[in-house]
Amino acid sequence: MSSKVVNLLEEIKALTVLELADLTKALEEAFGVSASMPTAAAAAPAAAASAAKTEEKSEYKVELLDSGANKIESIKALRKVKKELGLTDAKKIIESAPIVIAEAASKEDANALKEALEAAGAKVKLS
Repeated sequence: MSSKVVNLLEEIKALTVLELADLTKALEEAFGVSASMPTAAAAAPAAAASAAKTEEKSEYKVELLDSGANKIESIKALRKVKKELGLTDAKKIIESAPIVIAEAASKEDANALKEALEAAGAKVKLS
């Protein structure tokens, strides 16, 4: 920085708050500018953050929290949705609650699994 700028900064540092306010007004009038922050610029980061929060997830984790009172119905419900499971595998999963049933399920698959198990009395959590 030039010595002029350094000297000017030192003089500004020595001003009182009222003198700084007067200086700000004088600079705004002399150059036709505003020292206040535009509200649209302040709102833009907040709007971007809220848009990111409302963005819907594409993959869900399905967790069986509790198999419920009727384990047989929960086993049947699980096998109805996950047709690749055999009876023994489905029974092991139901008896191992709490357990993650699906790691990266689509929204439709996760909801179908949740609805079927909850109808059988199980407790399921999507995340």
